[in-house]
This record gives sequence, C-alpha cells and structure tokens, in this order.
Amino acid sequence: MRFVRLGEPGRERPAVIDDHGLTRDLSALAPDIDGAFLEGDGIARTRRALTDGSLPVLDGKGLRFGPPVARPGAVICIGQNYAAHAAESGSEPPTRPVIFFKPSNTVVGPYDEVRIPRGSTKTDWEVELAVVIGRRAQYLDSPEQAIDHVAGYTVSNDVSERAFQLEHSGGQWSKGKSAATFNPLGPYLVPAGDVPDVQNLRLRSFVNGEPRQDSSTSDMIFSVAQLVHDLSQYLVLEPGDVINTGTPEGVALSGRFPYLRPDDVMEIEVEGLGRQRQALAAA
Repeated sequence: MRFVRLGEPGRERPAVIDDHGLTRDLSALAPDIDGAFLEGDGIARTRRALTDGSLPVLDGKGLRFGPPVARPGAVICIGQNYAAHAAESGSEPPTRPVIFFKPSNTVVGPYDEVRIPRGSTKTDWEVELAVVIGRRAQYLDSPEQAIDHVAGYTVSNDVSERAFQLEHSGGQWSKGKSAATFNPLGPYLVPAGDVPDVQNLRLRSFVNGEPRQDSSTSDMIFSVAQLVHDLSQYLVLEPGDVINTGTPEGVALSGRFPYLRPDDVMEIEVEGLGRQRQALAAA
C-alpha cells in the first residue's frame, strides 16, 4: 500500500495504490493526506476500505505526483548523520543529532522542477530517507516508544546551496537549505508497518545518469527511533511533520563532483520507497 497525492499544485487529490497496483481514490475517506488524516487513524481506515472494496479506481494516467504529505507544518533536518558524509564535509561525526529546519514551501513533488537560486554557484543534491510523523510526540520515554509515533516513510532530496550554507551562513545552515523547490518529496508515503527494516534500505543518487551516492540506512549514526526520541525532548513533533534523516557521502561538497547547473537532471531513490527525477532550471 502506497499513498500518493495526484494533480496540480494546491489541487492534489488523495489516493492510494493498492497491492495489485491499482490507484484508488481516497477523496470520500479524507480531503487530503495530511496531519489530520494520519492522526485520525487514516492508514488503518484505508486498509479497511481496501479490504471491503469501497474505494473506487482512479485513472491517474498523466496526473502530476505531488508531495505525498500536504504542506507539512515542519520539515526538520538532521545534519551529518552518516559518518562518511561528515568526513567528506571536513567534520567529525556528531555525538548528538545536529538539526536545522526548512520552510514548508521548499516541499514540491518528486518530479517537479528544482530552481537554482539567484547568485548560486554551489547547488548540491542529497538523497535522504524521510520520516513522516503520525502521532504527536513530546518527551517520549524511549526510542522503542518513539517508533510508534511514525506514520511512514518517503524519499526526500534535501537540495542545498553550499555557499549560502557555509560561507553566507553566519553560523547557521538554513540560508543554504531554504530556497523554493529545495525539498522534493515522494513519490509515495509507505506506511511504517510495510517497511520491514527501515535501517537497512539502499539509497542512491544520480546526476545526468551518472552515479553519485550509493549507501544504506544501516550507516546512519542515529537511527530513526533514536532521532524521533531525541527530537521529542526539545520540540513537539506534530502529525504530518517530516524529518529528513541525513544524507550519505557522494555529494558535490566532497569536491569529487561538479555542482549542479541549469538543465542538469537529478535522480534519487530509496529502496522500496520509490524514485524521484528533477530537472534543474535557473530561478
């Protein structure tokens, strides 16, 4: 079962792709796939509706894929959560999770155009596993408890402008992370229960068809459960919030690859969660 949102920006229709590959309309069950849907037991209600056959088939051919979660209230990002990526960035692996935020208006669909900001010279790609929160999480007692607050997982491209992030930053990273279109998300939201081992998923990225990143979530310094637990000690995670869990080595910041230019094409994928493709254009 994979949740999707289909249609033009701001007019996406909620849908689910069933185990037979049929796309089924969720509009009668919920107005959108958002925090209210997730908190209101929307995933379980969808499973029941699929079992009783009450969801009509939707002809999604030719429809745009939007982000699979409607405008998250917060996009919380984890920095340097893979030791090899920290090393290629010139840093020691962190001993506590490093966090920064992206505005929700960075979130676009998985095949939407990504716009290189004005003045950019160092736009970069980052394939990431994204966690979608399903229940309000605050002061959780343990990582084991934390995982029960996860609704599901999707693919995220934490696009970054490294000069803005590191040279113009004033000590914070968000200047290099916050340009419009800088967080393609999707194509699917896969329920947590349908991902047998979230800490053993292959992540890969490509630019113009050439391989860049190739790693596994097994190399994460802080696991999904650890991240949700740790974050809940400092902030309140709301249903529909997205956590980008960090990127592995193989980005342009390493010096091994050129930065992105207009007309380049990024492709990123996470095993079992789908594949994205974005063309680059000047803002």
